[in-house]
Amino acid sequence: MIDPKLLRQAPDDVARNFARRGMDFDVQRYLELEEQRKTLQVETETLRNERNTSAKNIGKAKAKGEDIEPLLAAVKDLGDRLDNSESRFGAVQDELQSIELGLPNLLMDDVPVGDDESANVEIRTWGSPARFDFDAQDHIDLGAKLGMLDFDAAAKISGSRFAVMRGDLAHLQRALIQFMLDTHVSEHGYVEAYVPYLVQDHALLGTGQLPKFEEDLFKTTTETPFYLIPTAEVPLTNFARDVIFDADQLPLLFTAHTPCFRSEAGSYGQDTRGMIRQHQFEKVELVHLVAPEESEQALEVLTGHAEKILQMLELPYRVVTLCSGDVGFSAAKTYDLEVWLPGQQKYREISSCSNCTDFQARRMKARVRNADTGKPELIHTLNGSGVAAGRALIAVMENYQQAEGSIQIPSVLQPYMSGATEISRGS
Repeated sequence: MIDPKLLRQAPDDVARNFARRGMDFDVQRYLELEEQRKTLQVETETLRNERNTSAKNIGKAKAKGEDIEPLLAAVKDLGDRLDNSESRFGAVQDELQSIELGLPNLLMDDVPVGDDESANVEIRTWGSPARFDFDAQDHIDLGAKLGMLDFDAAAKISGSRFAVMRGDLAHLQRALIQFMLDTHVSEHGYVEAYVPYLVQDHALLGTGQLPKFEEDLFKTTTETPFYLIPTAEVPLTNFARDVIFDADQLPLLFTAHTPCFRSEAGSYGQDTRGMIRQHQFEKVELVHLVAPEESEQALEVLTGHAEKILQMLELPYRVVTLCSGDVGFSAAKTYDLEVWLPGQQKYREISSCSNCTDFQARRMKARVRNADTGKPELIHTLNGSGVAAGRALIAVMENYQQAEGSIQIPSVLQPYMSGATEISRGS
């Protein structure tokens, strides 16, 4: 959430920033509502004071045995006027809050301008795309030939955009997850967390998924609704909700493995085959809670931690800076890691690493006490995939495939696979 003071004091600057995202912000309407809010607030407070003063005067007159009818007549319609003023005041406040909650984060100055992913800027690559002396297969065909990846079985159980994995392929995904967690904890200093997969609406409001993206979420029909988490970013970041940290408590680095659930609303027709875009997938998430002055460097560090996973797996990838039209709602700046997939002959996203500055913290009231002034100020939050396990599995399958359809196991994963060096149909 953007600082309301900034919206009031520099709305044109905010509008120009939003224009880089290709978004229009009706400055005039916002300022008109803000003027109405101030006028109605004064009116409501005046009527409340009048009511309280009148009540005291009536009480005093009654205690003295005086005639209170003239006093009652004078305030005959005061209650109705106050109710009307409070109602109008509340309606304007609700409209302003709706506007404010629907506004994305402000972009950092160095975010490249562009309409969509075609304008993203490659900043570095690592490794060389695999070359085979046979026709590379995609993960769908490889999994089918191994007899370990079954979309038909999943469709009978749950419908489209689900997968069933069996045998060594299921083990390989588990190995990837364990390897990622071990690396982030032992080498990068993260605290591992086990978190709820169901959260209430305030948690999603805090990280920015609600109210704007409710259609992307799965929601229960219980009396108190719960939402299945779209990413572990939601519970991990909400650790800071309503907390004032001491300066020496930051930074805090958390990691968690969770399944993630997304309705993929509006994505029909995109990546309908295979495991690229599913309703349920596994991810190892990274979250940083930092002091404001540290967040720009923290984004570089977090991105490097995700890159380290791909380097240890020896998977070719590139890092791109997302352009203004492709940056997510809560982010001020984002790097995407895109891994090379031989079966598609292209780079595909495997991790997004974002600096959300104080956008989520303002929604969650997550603060740190400034060591110099002693005053609380908003922290900065960052998140990234470290990395998406399903897409890492796809990348391993396709980059380590052999001509006969077997899959070599990367050396760093072999200890997690009971020493096995390959996956084949008979394994």
